Amino acid sequence: MLSPMAARHGVRVWLALATVYLVWGSTFIALAIAVRDLPPFLAMAIRHLVAGGILLAFALSRRDRSGDRIGRPQIVAAFIFGGLLFVTGHGALAWAQQTIPAGIAALLVGTIPIWMALFDRVAFGRRLQLSTYAGIALGFVGLAFLFDPFGDGSVDRLAALVIVLSAMCWAAGSLYSRGAPLPRHPLVSAGLASVCGGTLLTGYALVSGEVGEAVWTRDAILALGYLVVAGSLVGFTAYVWLLRSAPTSLVSTYAYVNPIVAVLLAWVLLREEITLQMVVAGGAVLVSVATILRSSRTTVEPGRGLFTRRPVAAVAASEPTA
Repeated sequence: MLSPMAARHGVRVWLALATVYLVWGSTFIALAIAVRDLPPFLAMAIRHLVAGGILLAFALSRRDRSGDRIGRPQIVAAFIFGGLLFVTGHGALAWAQQTIPAGIAALLVGTIPIWMALFDRVAFGRRLQLSTYAGIALGFVGLAFLFDPFGDGSVDRLAALVIVLSAMCWAAGSLYSRGAPLPRHPLVSAGLASVCGGTLLTGYALVSGEVGEAVWTRDAILALGYLVVAGSLVGFTAYVWLLRSAPTSLVSTYAYVNPIVAVLLAWVLLREEITLQMVVAGGAVLVSVATILRSSRTTVEPGRGLFTRRPVAAVAASEPTA
C-alpha cells in the first residue's frame, strides 16, 4: 500500500517508477551498442563528465551554496565514491560488455543488493535475518550456475568475473557514501561524484591510448547520448524524486525489475538468445534479491563489524537473526 505522500501523487509515482524500470533496464542495451565502436573507459568518461556537469550546474543554481559547501573533504569523498561507482563500477562493466551479452550483464549487475547485505554485515555489523542468509546463498547458487565452471564455457568467465567485481565495488561505494562527507543535497552529491569519476576515467583513457582508438559512428554517438540523457539525467532524477515521494520498499523493486527489462530488451533489440541457463540462474538471483530486500524492512540492532566496536546486543525481530 502506498504511503499518503505516494497516494497523493498517484499516477506520477507510477510513471516515475516505470521510467526507472525502463530507462535503467535499457542502459545495458545502449552500453552494448556504444562499446562496439567506442573504447569502454572513454565512453564512460564522456558520459559521466557531461551528465555530472549538467547535474552539478543545475543543482547548485537552485540551492544556497553557503548551506552546502564543496570543500576539500567533499571533493576527496567524491573521488572515492565516484571511483568506486563509475570507474570500477560502470567502467569495468563497459569493458566486460564488449564480450558479455547485455542480458547476462544485467543479471550479474543485479547481484548488487546481495553484496550490499553481505558487506553491511561484515563491515558495519548489521545483523541479518536467517531469510537474508538464505537469499544470499541462493544468489551465489545462481551466480555459480550462470558461470557454469564445469560446462562448455559459453560465457566469457573473465568478463563475467569483472562484472561481479564491478557490482561489488558499486555496493562498497554505496555503503561508503552513507558516512562520507559528501554534499547533503542528493543532486549536488551525485553530480560531484559523477564529475570526479569522469575525471578518473578520462585520465585512464588518455594514459591507455583509448582516445586514439575511438570510432565515432552514428550508433555509438546516439547510444552515448542516450546513456547521458536517459540513463544519467532522466533516470536518476526520477529515482531521486521517488525516494522522497514513494515507500522505499516500492522504489527498491527496480533492483529485480531492471534485469528482467534488460533481458527482454536485449532479446527484442539485439537478438540475444534467452537460454535455460539464463532463466534458471537469473531466476535464482532475482528471488535472492527479492528475499534480501523484503528482509531488510525489519530493523535490527547492529552487531560487531570490521569498522564498528559495538558489541552484539539482543535483538527483537520478527525472525531469528544471526
